[in-house]
Amino acid sequence: MADLVANKVGNSFDDNTNDTGKNVFNLGAFVGDLTFEEDAGSDDISLEGLEQELEECKNYDVVANILSKGTKLREYTKGVENNIRQVELDSIQDYIKESDNLVSLHDQIRDCDTILSQMETLLSGFQDEIGSISSDIKILQEKSMDMGLKLKNRKVAESKLAKFVEDIIVPPRMVDIVVDGEVNDEYMRTLEMLSKKLKFVEVDPMVKTSKALKDVQPELEKLRQKAISKVFDFIVQKLYALRKPKTNIQILQQSVLLKYKYIVSFLKEHGKDVYIEVRAAYIDTMNKVLSAHFRAYIQALEKLQLDIATSNDLIGVETRSTSLFSRGREPLKNRSAVFALGDRINILKEIDQPALIPHIAEASSLKYPYEVLFRSLHKLLIDTATSEYLFCDDFFGEESIFYDICAGPFTVIDEHFNSILPNCYDAIGLMLMIRIIHHHQLIMSRRRIPCLDSYLDKVNISLWPRFKMVFDLHLSSLRNANVKTLWEDDIHPHYVMRRYAEFTASLIHLNVEYGDGQPLLFLQLELNMERLRMAIDDLLLKLAKTFTKSKSQIVFLINNYDMTIAVLKEASPEGGKIQLHFEDLLKTNTSLFVEELLLEHFSDLIKFVKTRGSEDPSSSSGSDKPITIAEVEPIVKDFASRWKAAIELMHKDVITSFSNFLCGMEILRAALTQLLLYYTRLSDCIKRIVSGSTLNKDLVSISSIMYEIRKYLRTF
Repeated sequence: MADLVANKVGNSFDDNTNDTGKNVFNLGAFVGDLTFEEDAGSDDISLEGLEQELEECKNYDVVANILSKGTKLREYTKGVENNIRQVELDSIQDYIKESDNLVSLHDQIRDCDTILSQMETLLSGFQDEIGSISSDIKILQEKSMDMGLKLKNRKVAESKLAKFVEDIIVPPRMVDIVVDGEVNDEYMRTLEMLSKKLKFVEVDPMVKTSKALKDVQPELEKLRQKAISKVFDFIVQKLYALRKPKTNIQILQQSVLLKYKYIVSFLKEHGKDVYIEVRAAYIDTMNKVLSAHFRAYIQALEKLQLDIATSNDLIGVETRSTSLFSRGREPLKNRSAVFALGDRINILKEIDQPALIPHIAEASSLKYPYEVLFRSLHKLLIDTATSEYLFCDDFFGEESIFYDICAGPFTVIDEHFNSILPNCYDAIGLMLMIRIIHHHQLIMSRRRIPCLDSYLDKVNISLWPRFKMVFDLHLSSLRNANVKTLWEDDIHPHYVMRRYAEFTASLIHLNVEYGDGQPLLFLQLELNMERLRMAIDDLLLKLAKTFTKSKSQIVFLINNYDMTIAVLKEASPEGGKIQLHFEDLLKTNTSLFVEELLLEHFSDLIKFVKTRGSEDPSSSSGSDKPITIAEVEPIVKDFASRWKAAIELMHKDVITSFSNFLCGMEILRAALTQLLLYYTRLSDCIKRIVSGSTLNKDLVSISSIMYEIRKYLRTF
């Protein structure tokens, strides 16, 4: 109704303002014409703030239209009231017209109230019934939970009781197998079942209080004793099979004994005394078997041994003193192996090869240096020890058994080694054995088997002192050598120096390639080699002094130094301190020989150049008198007459003096180069002499000398 009234009022207002809607409202002009007829005389009227209120109302369309027309408010109010009355009358007429519909609507609403009241009564009844059902469901739920809990408890009790019955009863089948069955895979499984039952009645405290145990325990004890007795006889029988000759122990261990290793576990848990007997029987058996095997193998190896060195095979011992008797039946090639490494180094390349089979080598009449037999013996030892150590750990679960077993074999090997080592004077062989032991230690380390660590360390510790003793014998032989018996009227390399070179090269070779494992010991070795080098230097100088001619002494030293350097280079191409020492000595003595050779053929020329060649020929300040043509002319003519022949003699002298052709050619090159320098200085001196050009016809041109020199050095 309010909306209808508003519409009516709005329409009436719009009718009055249609004609003026387009006029522009001028508030200022309109306000200026305002008049108040009825209230003009009132004292309560105040116009203060009117203009501000009008400004605020100018945005309202109705107010703006009224003001723009100049309509009086009372008239406008009366018009509005008339419109409202008309709207009211119109709405009454509308209600009268719709009275039938309203009566029908009222009836329908009353009917709906009746239906809803009935529905409310019905739903209330449903609610009461649902509440009753809910309480019944709660009661059923509680009963269900109670029954579920009882069922769960009964199942737990049933499972525990079933397990208890299963663990404590002794099935007839188990009794039959333990008492009458053969020891096989089924017997092993039965032993495991018996072991579980024995542990069950011993460990669980609740079982000990049960009445069922009183019936079962005597039967279990009888089965335990029967099983222990039966498996003891069985395992001892298998152990005694190891003692049969030609038995492959490792195959028997892996294919037979390990199949029954649970027997040992059963005895360890349920028959400790019997287990100790089995353990002792195995230790005794393997100790004797392995000791016998190694003893037989060592005896067979001893037949293959090739003796390399004796106590007289030392660097400084004179060859003739030992060759007549002690070396009469030994091949010469064996003597070279005393000091030279040679093919003996191959033993380190074959370190992983299988051990020697003695009867095959004996059938082939082969003999081997002791380091070959040493490697073969210890190769067999580390392979046997590895297999036995792993078997003991797997079969018995005890690593300590290994050391009891191998005490016998270690004793056999120690007895053999202690008989060999005091009679071993082969320093190269001892060093090779040290390297072999080091390689075997690395092999065992890679296998992660520690059982031979102490034994290999003991062997290594025993080898080094012996090597040091033999090395000191060589050193003493050089220091105490008899120069008169060693001296030979021969300028070529001395056999003592060759021995030293080969011996040193052998040790350097082993030191360079294999000396990184024990740096402290090899540092000590280098110090000893330096002592040996000082001793050979002293001896070589003594031998050189026995030559009457200075030139022969120098040639002897050069030949020995050159030979030593060549041998050392084969062992260590990059050169070491010892090689550098001999290279310095070679350079020094080469310079001395060049001077000796030139003095032998051109002594006047060299003497003049050294004494007068640097003086000014026109000055007398350097000597009593200046250089004259008469002083130089004999030298020039003498050189011109025989220089070619002298060079040829020098060439022949060098060829015959030096055993190493390359070394001789180097020395000849140095000598001819030095000769050319001397003659060049002589030519320069003559050019500075007054009237020296008169000797030009006798001077040999530098190019001629160089051409001749090239002839001799062309083949070099």
